[in-house]
Amino acid sequence: MAAVGLTAVNQPTDNADNTESAETTARAPAPAPRKGLRRAVIATGVPLAVITAALVVGGVPGTSIKLTVPYAAQGAGPTFNTLGDVQGTPVIDIEGADVDETSGTLDMTTVSVRTNMTLGQALSRWLIHHDSIVPIGQIMPKDVSDEEMRQFNEQAFVASEAAATVAAMRHLGEPTRVVVHGVLKDAPAADELHPADVLTKVAGREVTEPQQVQKIVREHAPGDTIEVEYLRNDEPGTASIKLGTNPEDKALPLLGVTMTSEPAGDITVNYNLNDIGGPSAGMIFSLAVIDKLSPGELNGGRKVAGTGTIAEDGSVGPIGGIAHKIEGARDGGAELFLAPEKNCDEARKADAGNMTVASVTNIDDAIAAMEDFAAGRPVTTCSSE
Repeated sequence: MAAVGLTAVNQPTDNADNTESAETTARAPAPAPRKGLRRAVIATGVPLAVITAALVVGGVPGTSIKLTVPYAAQGAGPTFNTLGDVQGTPVIDIEGADVDETSGTLDMTTVSVRTNMTLGQALSRWLIHHDSIVPIGQIMPKDVSDEEMRQFNEQAFVASEAAATVAAMRHLGEPTRVVVHGVLKDAPAADELHPADVLTKVAGREVTEPQQVQKIVREHAPGDTIEVEYLRNDEPGTASIKLGTNPEDKALPLLGVTMTSEPAGDITVNYNLNDIGGPSAGMIFSLAVIDKLSPGELNGGRKVAGTGTIAEDGSVGPIGGIAHKIEGARDGGAELFLAPEKNCDEARKADAGNMTVASVTNIDDAIAAMEDFAAGRPVTTCSSE
């Protein structure tokens, strides 16, 4: 299942304005058709009013027939300054440490997705707004409900936040710990581990990051029993867990927990964006945390935007909708855009205007690009590759 980067808008189109005009068309007395037109209408069996309705409304008036098309429109979504506030609340709120003053922007970019469109609305998004029109199956697989897709994107967003925190802490030299985010129903760990448990050792080895837990578990086989040491409400505990079978790959073992990371000390990092899904804000989130917890300004006080997934080791991965995100950043006034190196082929085709599009593979690349740009030095761009 592929998520389309960050989905900022997933809205049914508003047919209220179109319904009245369609009904008016249906009621208006039509002039006598020319002979050829009359034959065409009779041959197809589709009244002109119904064809018009197909273009502008979501269904045939007075019936349960749906006239929406099986396509989605993707376009530039809103941007959010991760160094700033949303409705008076910091996008990233850090407690337990001194937070450095920042300026400029580190804008997170999004893709707007519209579904439930009529043919006319789809054509309008393509011709007037220059959206990409794609089969809806690329956005939402056939057997997945709206709610399931929302949950999937939300989980991806939570995982992205956790990875961003770990990558930032590693860059700053701060320790982290592994926290159980959820336990899968009927999973091997279901009766042994609880949400909010802090995992300290797995199979006798200390763990500080979720990837370490995954690596240790995958060194075993389904049916093996491993010891998991944890803290629950600061009290130590040990669980013996017989590993199950991963339903997606029978050769892989399954512990059955989802995990996140948090700073091991007194630092807490909270992300306060709602109704956003997908993993592509990871890099920008991590940069914002680093900027808030280190002296000086990573962006040199300039307007910077970007996108890209983040791994706990700081590597930046590709995302979907890069062209729309570049256009959204350009329209938002960004001077520099940080793009994953693996997205550069597509990024070169986007209209960036006067904005510089830098190519990055990890957090260090992104920081170097901002420093070079602010100092007027050459920046490694997607165009220069």
